[in-house]
Parts: sequence; structure tokens; C-alpha cells
Amino acid sequence: MRSSGWALLWFAAGIFAIAGARADDMKLLHSERSLYREVLVYEAGGVRCICFTRFCRIGRQTCQDVKQPERIVMNYPQMMLASLFVKPEPKSVLIIGLGGGTIPRALREVVPQARIDVVEIDPAVVKVARRFFDLGDTSAVNVIEADGRVQVKRALRQQQRYDIIMLDAFDHEYIPEHLLTREFLQEVKALLAPGGVLAANTFSSSRLYDHESTTYASVFPEFFNLKRENRVIIAANGPLPNEKQLRANSERFEETFDSFGVSTRKLLSLFSRKQDWERDARILTDQYSPANLLNLGQK
Repeated sequence: MRSSGWALLWFAAGIFAIAGARADDMKLLHSERSLYREVLVYEAGGVRCICFTRFCRIGRQTCQDVKQPERIVMNYPQMMLASLFVKPEPKSVLIIGLGGGTIPRALREVVPQARIDVVEIDPAVVKVARRFFDLGDTSAVNVIEADGRVQVKRALRQQQRYDIIMLDAFDHEYIPEHLLTREFLQEVKALLAPGGVLAANTFSSSRLYDHESTTYASVFPEFFNLKRENRVIIAANGPLPNEKQLRANSERFEETFDSFGVSTRKLLSLFSRKQDWERDARILTDQYSPANLLNLGQK
């Protein structure tokens, strides 16, 4: 195991510490009620996290090691960055959902030639990312305060195209339902350049898993499924690379990823095309949404 592997174990322990910490052990650094949610910043065991619920009862949006902020602490941003193994030289990246800005900060280092646009609906989250998570105010990352779907439609009207699009928008419970439908994914696919790649952060287990999977499959017939705590779907506007191509592309990022405490080898092992969902599950649409499913008590 490389030294970064031990670091990953240590950082994982740090996240677990804040996830299971008693309320008395969690130091509240910031709290505000925005137009959309409660935005809180906690610190415990040397790990700082954004949460949308008190004492992080329902997940954490972003976590950062205070002493080594360049390290990528959580698993899902590591898997999102693995989309570079499919599209290694992006000239443009769109990220929907900012959190603490872990992904755009890393992309600045890994693909400095890329234009990075980040869409975040909540100005309070943008403020927190800059104040507590080292996002900074730089021209290298263009932050757009807007609803993600509205911005996708606006970009389509302006005939923009992106090499990589990352979907990472969450409220305090799950992905906003208008960002889960077939119609939205069709709009996202239309915004991808030829050969462009979509990476979407979702849950590895939920009542919506089968429906969410069939919805993605209706727009992207084949995609990679990566699971480690969360699930990340990686699809393409074109054919997916084979295992040999993935490995060759990953080797280009080994040194930089290692500086983040991330093992490209371990990320490669997560790539799977296995279909582990009910294929006849109903597709999510703008008319048949997650809210409909939850209200009906369906799986």
C-alpha cells in the first residue's frame, strides 16, 4: 500500500468521528437560515463539514481536513473525479451543486486548461465555501448563482457545450426531484459535446434506486456504476472506453491524485457496468416524480 492509502484510512476515520460524534463534541463554526435551507458548518476531530441539518443528522455535504485541506476526504468527490479516466482532457466542465467546492478546487489542479463553471442555487453555500473551505474568489472557477435546471436550459439556448458535466446537487434529504427526471437528463445530454461525459453523485441505496437507474438507462443506455458509500454514475455522449483505455487514462493522473490522498488503482477497481436494478421499474419524468413515489409508498 502506498503512503496515500494509509492517509485515506486516517481521513475516513476522521469523517466517521464527526458522523458519530456527540453533539457536545461538535463545534459549530457557522449557522444561517438561507432562502432554501439551514446552512451549518461543524468541526470535530480536525475535520470540518457543511451540513444542512443540525449535528449533521442527515449526511454531510462536504468535509475537509483542517490541517491538510488539499486532501480529498470524502469518497464521492474522488469517484466524481474518476470521470477524467473517461474524458482525460476536458476543455470545459459544468458542475451543478457547489457544496464546499472540493471538486472544482481539485479540477483547477488536475486540468488547469479547463473552463470550470459551477452552478449553485444558494448564495449562502457560496459564501460558506469561500469563507470556510478555501474556494476563494478566482476567475479559474466561475460560480453562477442559479437553479441547475434553469442554467442548463440557458446554456442550451446559448448553444454552449461541455466536455464534462457533473451533477452534485442535494438538499437536506436527496437530489431535488426536477434534477432526477428523464427530461432533465435529456437536456443534460444535449449540453454535452460529442464524446462528453456525465458524472452524477447519487445514493448507493434508496427507495428510488431502481427508478433512478432505469431513468438514466433510458437516456444513456450504458454507464459505469461506481459504489463506495455513495454511488456515482458515469455516462458518455458516445461509446464508453474499454478497460485498457480506462487504465491508460488513469495513469496520467496518478501523481496528482496521489497528492490528494487518492489511489487511481482503487478508483479503477470501482468501475462496473453491472445492471443491479429492476429493469421494469418505472422511469422518472416531470409528471412522475420522486415525490409521487414517496407519497404512494412505493419502492
